[in-house]
Parts: sequence; C-alpha cells; structure tokens
Amino acid sequence: MYNNYTMTNLLAKKEQKKNSVNTTTCAKALVETLSELGIDSIFGYPGASILSVYDELSKVNNIKHYLVRHEQAAVHAAEGYARISGKPGTVLVTSGPGFTNTITGIANAYADSTPLVVLAGDVPLSNIKGKVFQKVDIISLTKSCSKKNYLVTSKDDIKQVIKEAYEVANSGDKGPVVIALPRNILESKYSSKVTKDLHKKKAPIISEADIEKAVKLIHSAQKPLILLGGGSLDANDNIKKFVSTTGIPVISTLMGVGSFPSQSALYLGMAGINGVYSANTALNNSDLIIALGVSFSDRSTCKKEVFAPNAKIINVNTKKGLWDFELDITADVDVFLQEILDKISESIDFKVWRKQVLLYKEECKIQHKKTDSMHPSLVLDTIYERTKWLEPIVVTDVGQHQMLTAQFFNFNQPKKFITSGGLGTMGFGLPASIGAQIANPESLVLNITGDGSFQMNLQELATCREHNIPIKIIIMNNGYLGMVREAQEKIYKNCYQVEMNNPDFTKIAEAYDLFAIRVQKMEELIPAIKKMISYQGTVIIDIAIDSTEEI
Repeated sequence: MYNNYTMTNLLAKKEQKKNSVNTTTCAKALVETLSELGIDSIFGYPGASILSVYDELSKVNNIKHYLVRHEQAAVHAAEGYARISGKPGTVLVTSGPGFTNTITGIANAYADSTPLVVLAGDVPLSNIKGKVFQKVDIISLTKSCSKKNYLVTSKDDIKQVIKEAYEVANSGDKGPVVIALPRNILESKYSSKVTKDLHKKKAPIISEADIEKAVKLIHSAQKPLILLGGGSLDANDNIKKFVSTTGIPVISTLMGVGSFPSQSALYLGMAGINGVYSANTALNNSDLIIALGVSFSDRSTCKKEVFAPNAKIINVNTKKGLWDFELDITADVDVFLQEILDKISESIDFKVWRKQVLLYKEECKIQHKKTDSMHPSLVLDTIYERTKWLEPIVVTDVGQHQMLTAQFFNFNQPKKFITSGGLGTMGFGLPASIGAQIANPESLVLNITGDGSFQMNLQELATCREHNIPIKIIIMNNGYLGMVREAQEKIYKNCYQVEMNNPDFTKIAEAYDLFAIRVQKMEELIPAIKKMISYQGTVIIDIAIDSTEEI
C-alpha cells in the first residue's frame, strides 16, 4: 500500500520524466545520434550558431572534440582521420566565415572521394532571406563539391538526417556530405518524425556476361597491365591474389600508391605526368589496361588521345566512367576481383612481357652518388631507409616533395601514404597528419611538407601542442615554390614571384613550445632522424635542401 510519501515521489519522477522528454532539443538528439553511430572524434571550431551542439558535447565522455585553429584545417584533419580509420570524419563549424573556411577542405575530400560529414551551424530559418549577420547559402555553395547536402527544417527528423548522411558519405563513391543546421532548429524541442526508411543504395550487381568478357580480354592479351587508383585501397588482399594468379605487372596512380606492395618485382611505379619511366613506358606499350578504382584524371592520363594508345581498357569503379572503355564495370573493386578470381585460368603466361617490363624498371633505377649536397631525392631516400622498419604513415603536402616521396618511399601496405591528389591542396599535410595520428595513435606519422605548404596551416602546431600529438614534421626547405618554379622555367623561361623569404621555422616551433631541429648538411640528417624517432612529442625538422633539383 502506497503512503503519501511514496505517491509524492512517484508523481515527481513521472513529472521529471515528462519534462526531460519535452526538453530534449534537436542539438541533444544530434549528439545522441553521433554516439549511437560510434563517432569518437570531432574536429571543429565553435561559434554562436552551433553553441547548442557544443553544450551537449560537453556532457558526453565518449566523443572527443579537437579544437583546431582554422576551419579548413578541421576538414583536412577529418580527412586524415577518415583515410586511416576507414570511417567518415566529422567536422563541426559555425555559420558564415566558419563554414566558408571549410570549402577548400570539402572540395579536396570530394576530389579524393574521402568520406566526411560536415555539421555546419546556420542562421535561423526565419532569417534565411535578406542580409543577416554571418549568413551564407550553404546549400548553393556546396552543390558542386559535396556528394550530398541537407538543410534541416522543422519537417525533418534530425536523427534520421544524421544517420542518412553518414550512410551516404561512406557508401559507393565515397565523399563529403554537408548538413546545414539552422540555430532555431538546433535549439527547438526534438520530436521523432521518421516517415521513411534510412536511405541505402544497393551495391550494383556485376553481370556474368561482364565477368566473362573481362576474362576473355585478359586471356587474349599479350601485354596486360594493372593500373591501380585510389578506389583500390580496400582491395589489397585480392589484388595480391590476382597478381599472383595472373603474373600481370602493376602500376598505380598517385592515389593508388600502396594498393600493391611497392617492393614487389612486378610493381613498376607511379604513372602519369609526374610518374616514373618504367610505369609510363609499360603503359605506352601495353595492349590491355585493367584499371581498378581509377578516376582517369589528366594528371594520370596526360592527354586522353595519347593515353595507352595500343591498349583496350577494362574499367572497374564505383561510378560510371566518363570514357568509352572496352568494358566499363560499375562495381566495388574488391567485389569484382572476388568474382573474376574464380574464372581466371592459372595457365595464362605473360613471361615475355614481364621480362620486358623488368628491363624498363632496371633502366630507371637511380644511383645516388656520395655528395655533401642536400639533394631532395637523396634526403627522402635516407629518411625512408632510416624509418622503414617502423612502417610509418606518411602524409605529404603538395609539390615536388610530394612526388619524390611517392617515388622514393616503398609503401607495402594500403593507407600508409596520404596525400591530396585530385585538388592538390597546399596546407593539407599538417592537419591531415593530426587526423591520421588520432586514428592510429600507435603508428609513427611523418608529415613531409615543403616550406610553402607548411606556412599555409602552420597554426595547427597549437593543436599538436594542446593535445600532445606526436607527429613528425619534415620541412623540405628550398626557399621556393619548387613545383611552380619548375613549371615557370620549362614553359615560360622565367622564375617570377616564387622565391620564399622564409622565417626561422625552429623559432616558430619554439614559440609553440615544440621540439625542432635544423639540418643543413648531409652528415646532420641521420642524427636528426634518430632524435625525431626517439622524441615522444611533436617534432619539426627543417631541412635546407638543394633548390635546383627537379622532379
């Protein structure tokens, strides 16, 4: 039998439960959904329009927020996290300039098919027209550089929108998804309005006829070649089985580096404008290209009309190809390989072709002479030899150092080489390294950058210091925008506005309370590498390299 005291308590608890339901905001529902999805890291920068979400984040322990110093860096950090973890990265920013600062990063992720969800605070819906403080049209701005975008209104269930966004970002041809979150919606009471099933795009089915045609093309070829792009990174094991079964030589695009072991005798290197002789020569002499996860950008193909002039092309990608291929299969690379491996005959023999391509490979071997000069290729080769036992994750910026790293480091596993390929974004490397280190805290993460690229986002040294992120930053300092200078000299016969009057990077490191080393002679390099490896926190090595070497 209830007494008055018990009844009072029951009524109070009932009223408390009723009130807690009624006061659940969309901001709280959003954070709850992130928790349900297993999101553990967010890269962001607060502002008025998104403060309700930050308030809810402060109440949970399973999601860590990393305060960057610029919103572009938040996106690049989320990219690095996504590229290593295989999960979509998450970005949280406010309206107006907070959001517009993310555009470069969003475009970069779109170009490289990196899964992200950008949660962008927005002005209240009532202020969507007219001149309003910090108002920009988020949807219009991102139509051309995102996989999908959403403007959340009172008619939407914010939980459903968030779940769908992560599904879209990480399925098919992966990419960034942007969600505009008006302040009044975030601060309003949440109520479930689910009216449809979660959007899920079915994976395309490969027809038996396409598999049979692919097998026939391979069996009838004399000089086949496998070309690996960024879409093949998750198919590493089946690629190795396919190569082992067929004995077909392998080349890659910049984004495909690491899809197949670089140290394999059958790997000829990177193809394209900045590729190596062996890969490009094999490409020009091949009669069949098996392109796996390749976007066929101009950097890889040079001019379309002269690309692999004697070859038929089998194209396998998650989105329809833009060229007229001999066989165009819309499918996940790993699924395609699983199906074709059951059909390929082990009796096929390409010994004559393999012998020829190995001669190409032998012809392009670089022999370093003993020298006191700080040649970039020798410097990078030395760094590789001294760190390879640790199997580091290498994140580059964009420039000569980027292409030389792809050439002089051997990447024998996928997701060990992270770079900005499709957009070529200077300033990508440092924040992307932060994200990569957070995704894999046990690995050595090297950020190989140039003096120009480093200065694009060097403010993120503060993020490294605040969170004690032990990335190792190697600045290839030649006092120039090297790749631009090289193009100017070759095309315009001049060298204009590309010389860099750089600050003392070691003093900048000191200002951030970080450890730094300057290397000016070859004999100083190996001791510096040893110190870098043994030091527990962030390290900057400023290497004064020869300014005249070209790719």
